[in-house]
Amino acid sequence: MKLILLTVAFVATIASYAQDTLTTQSLNDVVISATKFETNPKQIGQKIQVINAKELQWQNAANSADVLSNTGNILVQKSQGGGGSPIIRGFEANKVVIEIDGVRMNNAIFRGGHLQNALRIDNNALDKLEVLYGPSSTIYGSDALGGVMHFITKKPKLNMFEGSAVTRYSTATQETVGNLNFNIGGKKWASFTSITFANYGDVVQGKVRKSAYADFGKRPNYVARIDNKDYVITNANVNKQVGSGYEQHDIIEKLRYQQNATTNHTFNFQYSATGDVNRYDRLTETSAGKPKFAEWYYGPEERLMASYKLEKDIDKKLIDKLIVTTAYQNNKESRNTRRLGSNKRKSQFENVNVYSVDIDALKKLNRHEINYGAEAYFNTVQSSAIFFDINTAATSIADSRYPSGGSTMNNEAVYVQDKITLATNKLFLNLGARYNLSQLQSTFGDTTYFAFPFDNVKQNNTALSGNVSLVYLPTQYTKLSALTSTGYRTPNVDDMSKVFESSAGNIIVPNGALKPEYTKNLELSASQTIAKKITLEAGAYYTQISNAITVGAATYNGKDSVNYGGVTSKVYTSQNKQNAYIQGAYGALIINATKHLSVNGTINYTYGRIKTDTVEIPLDHIAPTFGKAQMLYTHNKLQADVSFIFNGKKELKNYLLNGEDNEQYATKDGMPAWSTLNARVAYNVCKYLNVQLACDNILDANYRVFASGMSAPGRNFRVTLRANF
Repeated sequence: MKLILLTVAFVATIASYAQDTLTTQSLNDVVISATKFETNPKQIGQKIQVINAKELQWQNAANSADVLSNTGNILVQKSQGGGGSPIIRGFEANKVVIEIDGVRMNNAIFRGGHLQNALRIDNNALDKLEVLYGPSSTIYGSDALGGVMHFITKKPKLNMFEGSAVTRYSTATQETVGNLNFNIGGKKWASFTSITFANYGDVVQGKVRKSAYADFGKRPNYVARIDNKDYVITNANVNKQVGSGYEQHDIIEKLRYQQNATTNHTFNFQYSATGDVNRYDRLTETSAGKPKFAEWYYGPEERLMASYKLEKDIDKKLIDKLIVTTAYQNNKESRNTRRLGSNKRKSQFENVNVYSVDIDALKKLNRHEINYGAEAYFNTVQSSAIFFDINTAATSIADSRYPSGGSTMNNEAVYVQDKITLATNKLFLNLGARYNLSQLQSTFGDTTYFAFPFDNVKQNNTALSGNVSLVYLPTQYTKLSALTSTGYRTPNVDDMSKVFESSAGNIIVPNGALKPEYTKNLELSASQTIAKKITLEAGAYYTQISNAITVGAATYNGKDSVNYGGVTSKVYTSQNKQNAYIQGAYGALIINATKHLSVNGTINYTYGRIKTDTVEIPLDHIAPTFGKAQMLYTHNKLQADVSFIFNGKKELKNYLLNGEDNEQYATKDGMPAWSTLNARVAYNVCKYLNVQLACDNILDANYRVFASGMSAPGRNFRVTLRANF
């Protein structure tokens, strides 16, 4: 709460400047995420960050996870080359929402650990990314505890033919990417197509290490299969993270039909698929000096989405605008593991289908701007597993990750949000409420491999959430806001019925008694632009979590250890801890030094603890202090920048041990502080051709992002050619 009090003092200071001769903030672009309709972000209490198409092109990130990392406000954890799990204000994985084109990607098996689903969105096809920070359950329902990442792909344009082709090569990641976008538009019909093929090689980490951790991250050996036998091969380059490469391709096709001036139809088809993606961190685990695993990889991951969106201006008593979005999603994934020297590979397969409908309406009435709607999401989960003998091709039944009898999870909700103008363009009150109903059922089916104390899990949960915020704009140059909100997350199939070896000798078992977790949030923030040159922003928040779902030690049939796959394993399970809290603060600065030169920076601090009857223990997913500073120069056909990215130290005493912080992949002291220096330059050769050269991690620093199981790329040269037509 001290952070909140400090922010109150800051807000008072900002307010004292309200009558100065200042300039307006650059917050005039509309956003969609906050209300699902276009609205002015200055009138919204939540912190919202927008990365538009121009900035996305300039970032030229390798994938969508790196786009999130480049915001300077989101930390991204990586367990493998094809990984990237965003952490927002101490929440990660199934506690933040990923949405694309108005459709939730969060499904019934989004886990509480680390997720790579953000990578299955092609950033080459994005028009913009909007990030809502803090609880957003009123609009987005379950899981929106830390925030929402709304990816918005390019919209087909009428009466226009245009396109672009991009190719990129990177040295430290051996990345080769090719992308083709083109738009064909007539008077009423338009089509947007995007095709991307990407291949990423083994990541070469930085060579410059801290003296105290001279061997940190080195890859001394790896496993190769030769003549039907596993061999441990000495790695010729210990900085080359063998097994971290992967490939991915993405296709997006959007068709638009402008029926008339008030009615628009959009058909949206998206497909993303990878090759095998090695779980790099698991491949580096050792026993008696040798790798534990000969194989640990995710099989080809596939994401399919087909949606239809109706947008209509109605201008009736109850509705001015209406958006109806229906969608079908199919996600396929698998996990494949084989220990060194074993001929038996275990493969677990998951197939998730999601059917959804969202109905959103807008009505403006006098001083009120009312958004309301309803949604329904229906999930089915099929899970199976086999043991496969790689020599004889014989198969046998294995333990599935989720109940083999199948699972279903449904969510239905209604919500209303009202933005009230209390004083003309000065004071705005935002009020909202949501009611959610969820149903979950899992049937364990075959229990011959691992006997469960129950045959099925069945739950019905309800949740009510709301928000109140007050935004004061004393001048067009100042924004002061106060926000209180509640959030919730209902347990999903992954929480309640998963059997998972989190690390060797540790097993997570099902807990059918889980209940929803809830948050209460308070946030104060202020922003100010001074003398047409400087924009300041600062804020602080405090989030109280009740019934927090975290992994903790437990017993199974009265015992704290069980035999799992021939290994005596300590028992853990997802549990509702009594309560926990997260508090944090953030700041941002933008200086427009000259017409061509600008400087900007961000900093973020987070602290989280689980409360017990006697002591407070660390909450997992809590990032160390981190941020970014950047200097940007633009002039005519030239654009260049230099950036500095930094992370503070995460001491081992602040880890939740045996949780999701992955202390086994850190040093004996935790995760050291790190920083990188990066530079980019781009030049428009002509109207149709742009060339970009970049060097990331110029000083070749060796570092890992907190909770990650692999090291980041070392000095990385990138060259990109972009042709427009």
